[in-house]
Amino acid sequence: AEFPGLDVSLRGAVSIARRLQDPLAELVKIEPKSIGVGQYQHDVDQYRLGRSLEAVVEDAVNAVGVDLNTASAPLLARVSGLGASLAEAIIAHRDATGPFASRRDLLKVARLGPRAFEQCAGFLRIPNGTEPLDASAVHPEAYGVAKKIVAACGRDLRSLMGDSAALKALDPRVFVDERFGLPTVRDILAELEKPGRDPRPGFKTATFADGVDDIKDLKPGMLLEGTVTNVAAFGAFVDIGVHQDGLVHVSQLADRFVKDAHEVVKAGDVVKVRVVDIDIKRKRIGLSMRREGDGGTPKPRDNGNRPVPRAPAPQRQPERPVQQGAFGAALADALKRK
Repeated sequence: AEFPGLDVSLRGAVSIARRLQDPLAELVKIEPKSIGVGQYQHDVDQYRLGRSLEAVVEDAVNAVGVDLNTASAPLLARVSGLGASLAEAIIAHRDATGPFASRRDLLKVARLGPRAFEQCAGFLRIPNGTEPLDASAVHPEAYGVAKKIVAACGRDLRSLMGDSAALKALDPRVFVDERFGLPTVRDILAELEKPGRDPRPGFKTATFADGVDDIKDLKPGMLLEGTVTNVAAFGAFVDIGVHQDGLVHVSQLADRFVKDAHEVVKAGDVVKVRVVDIDIKRKRIGLSMRREGDGGTPKPRDNGNRPVPRAPAPQRQPERPVQQGAFGAALADALKRK
């Protein structure tokens, strides 16, 4: 629809390039059947697959927000309060009058009334607009509370946004009024701390050891940092920077009995591990997260609550004389003579 006269291979190249620029904005245009997420994708009910994908995309779009001046019609259509027709109206207004300077300009769009504005405004972002709060998730209705917070700090809004130390020093209860309660004030403070379209917290990565780049560089007893890549019933796989994940067996995940590996770790966790054994030929690395010197198998337990009494060792029976045949008796007699 955007490039009807362009060759299909060039359209594909544009789509791939846009996925690097803004993945969410481009991926929402692709139908579920064309995403290609696995060989069994076409075996499931296509209607239910489409509905499930729509729900996930809608959640993602409304959590991250949309740049009002660059978003396409398919992306705007996923915003709460908007639909396909209002999305097309916003695009037409933007093409005719230029970029939106503020969220309030949305009220000039044909067929977009106050009710739709109330629902969608908080999910639409305008970076570098006339109102700094338009670039955040703070709804226009709550701008008054945000400005009270800024006034309490005695600073310019643009310099305050992103300053977590100054914002955390404030008491949110001071800004509660008859219209906005404590949860809303806390949400506003959190958004001012980290404004923008990325709601994720800080990303922590593992620091790989210098000089340990290959499985041959590993030695038993080494303490390393790694990232959990996968968790299975029998343990967790950890990337320690040698191009081959190591396995922390479920019995080596903690200094206590662990019934399920998911209780201790999840994919993406940064953990400290100790190298237990290396099999270079089979490319297998055994790791442990237990304290050094606390090796071995954990004591058997009953549901992890109390030790299970061990079975008594079998008593040794007195040895019985072995029954000998004629050949055995002759051999014994010969040995005695020697």
